[in-house]
Amino acid sequence: MPDHLQCGRFRLSLERPLVMGIVNVTPDSFSDGNAHFQADEAVAHARLLIEEGADLLDIGGESTRPGAQAVPADEELRRVLPVIEALRDCGVPLSVDTCKPSVMRAVLKAGADMINDIAGFSAPGAAEAVADADCALCLMHMRGEPRTMQDAPAYRDVVAEVRDYLDQGARRLRQAGVAADRIVLDPGFGFGKTAAHNYTLLKELPRVVGRDYPSLLGLSRKSMIGAVTGRPASRRLGGSVAAALAGAIRGAHILRVHDVADTVDALRVWSAVERGVRA
Repeated sequence: MPDHLQCGRFRLSLERPLVMGIVNVTPDSFSDGNAHFQADEAVAHARLLIEEGADLLDIGGESTRPGAQAVPADEELRRVLPVIEALRDCGVPLSVDTCKPSVMRAVLKAGADMINDIAGFSAPGAAEAVADADCALCLMHMRGEPRTMQDAPAYRDVVAEVRDYLDQGARRLRQAGVAADRIVLDPGFGFGKTAAHNYTLLKELPRVVGRDYPSLLGLSRKSMIGAVTGRPASRRLGGSVAAALAGAIRGAHILRVHDVADTVDALRVWSAVERGVRA
């Protein structure tokens, strides 16, 4: 596995887990509604996440919550491009959460450093849209599509099936000319999976993602947290931090979170326990 991630203008060390702050530029996010739907609100929130310790930012202009409807490419770009342009020199890599090749090309031209694709670069033209760039590529597993993915998802062996999908997707990117140090794998927690599937994948994370590529986990505030705590999305901080730590302990390299400061603090304490602190 590479010891770094080539991420556009940045070369990120993978020596410790990195924290990716979520910036939703959508009117219907499951976790924060439309709190940052306007570009100036999204930019202000992004800057706050950087102050709190975010190593990367993930900007999304299309909700991918269960049941979400697709957004046209021009509307998605109308939402995210002003945010990218305002944050281009913020000092941390900018990831864009999209599955549309036309959006990928436009945001890379605008200054994005990473493409986070819930569809695993499976759309026609997606791999070609990113192959010649130097951006990082997060390849995620999803069963179905956001509108239907939670309609009774079923697997014979969720670990093996998700692992095989990610392996095949990574091979497809490599065949398109993408270097290994640009690829990140995401098991896709909550994307066509029950709570039981999600916790099995988290427990078995090393088997799911393998040893060839770094992993990114998106666990923050998701229904799998609510399934065991009984709390709504707005009150899942403790469970989300616990899930992030469970991922870090199992070798996760990037943790995609809403609550950056609390996650950073938890990782620092865990690191102090594991590595000690200077007297």
